[in-house]
Amino acid sequence: MTDAKPSFWVGSEIGRLRRVLVHRPGLELRRLTPKNHDDLLFDDVIWVRRAREQHDEFVQIMRDRGVEVHLLGDLLQEALATEDARRHVLGLVVTEHTVGPGALPDVRAALAEESPQDLAQHLIAGITKAELRTRGMDLSHTLTGRAGHDHDFVLRPLPNTMYTRDSSSWIYGGVSLNPMFWSARHLEVINVATIYKFHPMFKQARFRLWYPAIDPLGGLETRSFGQSSLEGGDVMPIGDGTVLVGLSERTTARMAELLAQSLFRNGAADRVIACSMTKDRAHMHLDTVFTFLDRDAVTIYPEVVHQIQAFSLRPGDAEGELDVTQEPSLLEAVADAVGVKRLRVITTGGDDTQAMREQWDDANNVVAIEPGVVISYARNEHTNAKIREAGVEVIPIDGSELGKGRGGGHCMTCPLLRDPV
Repeated sequence: MTDAKPSFWVGSEIGRLRRVLVHRPGLELRRLTPKNHDDLLFDDVIWVRRAREQHDEFVQIMRDRGVEVHLLGDLLQEALATEDARRHVLGLVVTEHTVGPGALPDVRAALAEESPQDLAQHLIAGITKAELRTRGMDLSHTLTGRAGHDHDFVLRPLPNTMYTRDSSSWIYGGVSLNPMFWSARHLEVINVATIYKFHPMFKQARFRLWYPAIDPLGGLETRSFGQSSLEGGDVMPIGDGTVLVGLSERTTARMAELLAQSLFRNGAADRVIACSMTKDRAHMHLDTVFTFLDRDAVTIYPEVVHQIQAFSLRPGDAEGELDVTQEPSLLEAVADAVGVKRLRVITTGGDDTQAMREQWDDANNVVAIEPGVVISYARNEHTNAKIREAGVEVIPIDGSELGKGRGGGHCMTCPLLRDPV
């Protein structure tokens, strides 16, 4: 990005948040059942009305603090206003692998006739065989149509869309469209790529693509996701040309190297700190155990963070070569990268049992809206008290429903523009 005042730029975790992408819970969450919630990566069914109220409270707090909040569903609907956008997205979403070769022509043709609003909803909330039949579509000539039940999905819902952090990552003056690990999330990145390619707000802006390093839709091949996977909860630009990348349950070393090569090749960063973690659903991403509170302050879950192996990747001597150096610890590497002698470290609160509970409830997954001001789930009382004692303002929100997919304020936000620090 070369503009003096860029529209999209994220070079830290704590600079004043100016623009952010979120998703308001909707029909896709009403699709969760006791039978399918595990496959869709939720721990339970969710009370959607209450989740919407909680999310609205979260959004209003950010708006009251001067943040320009963009709703993913609205942006997707607006992006789909052109025939070109609808053709592109349906070509990637409605395929032999998603709906079956027999149903492909009819489903694609039917959805192409939907309004932008209805198509955006289907792309997020999915569509069942019964719903297609109400639109006059007879799939009885196909195996997809005849096997199973009417309530079976032809296109699966994407309930994890609420966690907008993961599908794309804004890093300095560009964005990575992330090949996510679990198949239940693969199509989320197609939706966000459609927004970045076709929505007027992004078409009129200048930014780079770190991954894939070509057209936002032309380089995505979701069948290969999971082999070299990257999710935004593992990606943190922390300033001074440094990016943290967690090597977690859902992000591989191969993708960390690919991202580092792209950033180095384009002069966007000169150091990537790869954080090799134990693999567990309780701490699926780096940001479930480590987030920033202030320029020199972080909150961590020590049981995991103290076991992280940290490696600094820097440009090597030859083109595309990476120099890899193991660091003494993650916290020492981060302190060096942000230019402080020692970080102020606020650990998860309570005794061992309570700390384990609060980490599970996203106590260390806070989002900073400016230096020293964070939003956190109110139920994490012990950790929030410790953060306040450290001089950081904590704005509590009710996350009893929002957290059932394992994510807090950090997970629910994709920063688009932050002030430098």
